[in-house]
Amino acid sequence: MRITELLTKDTIAMDLSSTEKNGVIDELVNQLDKAGKLNDVTSFKEAIHNRESQSTTGIGEGIAIPHAKVSAVTTPAIAFGKSKAGVDYQSLDMQPAHLFFMIAAPEGGAQTHLDALAKLSGILMDEKVRESLLHANSPEEVLQIIDQADDEATEEEASEEAAQGVATDNENSNEPYVLAVTACPTGIAHTYMARDALKKQAEKMNVKIKVETNGSGGIKNHLSDEDIQRTSGIIVAADVHVETDRFDGKNVVEVPVADGIKRPEELINLAQDTSRKPFVARSGNKASGQSTSNEKQGVGKTIYKHLMNGVSNMLPLVIAGGILMAIAFLFGANSFDPKSSEYNAFAEQLWNIGNKSAFMLIIPILAGYIARSIADKPGFASGLVGGVLASTGDSGFIGGILAGFLAGYLTLAIKKLCSGMPQALEGLKPTLIYPVFSVTITGLLMIYVINPPASWLNNTLLNGLESLSGTNIMLLGLVVGAMMAIDMGGPFNKAAYVFSVAALTSGNAAPITAAMIGGMVPPIAIATAMLIFRKKFTKEQKGSVLPNYIMGLSFITEGAIPFAAADPIRIIPSMMVGSGVAGAIALGLGSAIQAPHGGIIVILGTDFGHVLQSLIAIIIGSLIAAIIYGLLKPKLTQDEIHTSEAMND
Repeated sequence: MRITELLTKDTIAMDLSSTEKNGVIDELVNQLDKAGKLNDVTSFKEAIHNRESQSTTGIGEGIAIPHAKVSAVTTPAIAFGKSKAGVDYQSLDMQPAHLFFMIAAPEGGAQTHLDALAKLSGILMDEKVRESLLHANSPEEVLQIIDQADDEATEEEASEEAAQGVATDNENSNEPYVLAVTACPTGIAHTYMARDALKKQAEKMNVKIKVETNGSGGIKNHLSDEDIQRTSGIIVAADVHVETDRFDGKNVVEVPVADGIKRPEELINLAQDTSRKPFVARSGNKASGQSTSNEKQGVGKTIYKHLMNGVSNMLPLVIAGGILMAIAFLFGANSFDPKSSEYNAFAEQLWNIGNKSAFMLIIPILAGYIARSIADKPGFASGLVGGVLASTGDSGFIGGILAGFLAGYLTLAIKKLCSGMPQALEGLKPTLIYPVFSVTITGLLMIYVINPPASWLNNTLLNGLESLSGTNIMLLGLVVGAMMAIDMGGPFNKAAYVFSVAALTSGNAAPITAAMIGGMVPPIAIATAMLIFRKKFTKEQKGSVLPNYIMGLSFITEGAIPFAAADPIRIIPSMMVGSGVAGAIALGLGSAIQAPHGGIIVILGTDFGHVLQSLIAIIIGSLIAAIIYGLLKPKLTQDEIHTSEAMND
């Protein structure tokens, strides 16, 4: 399929009037809608903005390719617009964007459409094509430029395939020969732009290169055993799992796909550096985080990568569940309780979806995806089971993290032990041997080794809290508030909360007041830190500012869990100080909340006379925690930025 079957006169906007990013998106979406390519404008625009919130589609070189693959698209299409003045699109190279191609792909789009989109991505890496498009004066001229580039790209691809066959057969060639694999989650744009950036740079350096693409349409230009045998090095520019065991013993450079676009010369030089430590194959290695880029990835960074894989996958559950629970509170502090006079059937269902479904999956998903990051798919099952046992065994998200790493590395060990099994049993390994042994051993270790200490901590802490309740009211507030922030849903948090609820049923509102005020601080403090110290957080993290404020005000401490799991050494002490101070201030000023849950809603409903005092406690505690955390948190490193980008294409 030709590109101009998707990019047509009626999808070309030519000179855009907008001077900012959202305006450009609006103009291009409207152009697609006028051309009859969309059946739901709102849903499509929302999908475009969701993609932008993950990481920018401004890929540099003056190009932006906003895209979405959703059912809101009736017919696959490409919209084009340009701005000679340029628009700040938060591009990868921090330069203004001038050329905009909005890709609208329907769910389950045909392979021919995907091939055309891939070809467009490659064409845009040609500086002459970009310059011609920027100075085009009519839709007809734009189409002519694209058509000509399409023809040249097709001819070049055919000649390269022929030349590749000759080169592969030439066993005596001593010319530098580099291989590469590019891949991104959507497989629409970045996969092919990285491919073409590497190919063009290799041509300038007089280095032969072959690039395998793992795009939406599957693997293209597959690297053969002969290719791998004769190469000097292999570049893996990918944000998703790529099979790397085949590169055993070779010089392998693993980076995010964006680096393939931005740093092709550096990557090609690294691939030719024979002094680098050879890659050691291990099943699921890409997911495990082991990389031959050892000078860039130490043990700490490897652990961080696995941890972030779990955190990023649990985050949607935290946000969705938290928001649904907050909405349920709007119907009344106890509207989800059938025994309450405030009972509302719809509110109960929202509560059940948020609290009893989404929140129940948080720790299992965290553990499951940490294990999968380490050991690929075979580790996922044991990670999930370990996470469930962490939840039911009161070891909280800390137990979930331990379960994930335990399951992941245990699965790797089982794989290694089974490596010498007869070939006839190979098919049984992933479906029977790995899951049975890893799930069983992980489960037993969680039950008998990890969970018992957590239960002991719960009982010890309950007894300790009982001894504090009658002595010093502000000390009680300090201790209970701080405990709510230690593990945010784990044994410390639960111990403080259970004690507080028990005290409330006995007529003592002080503990639940400190627990609720202290529990509201962490999400609010983290959101505040992201506003005060903006340059220390990724764009993905800053996207959770509003949800964290909502969850914090609703007494949903779990909104802070993804951040605490990713950076416990800085987060936990900061939040403990802020929550402890907030709890102490609230009790010292006489606040007395009379309900066990609901946040700001129950404060207004049950302790209206002390609303100001409670708010003062929350604000002071949140500011203290935010400032401490912000000062402790270092600026983002390039590795952290790349890790964030690698999880979102």
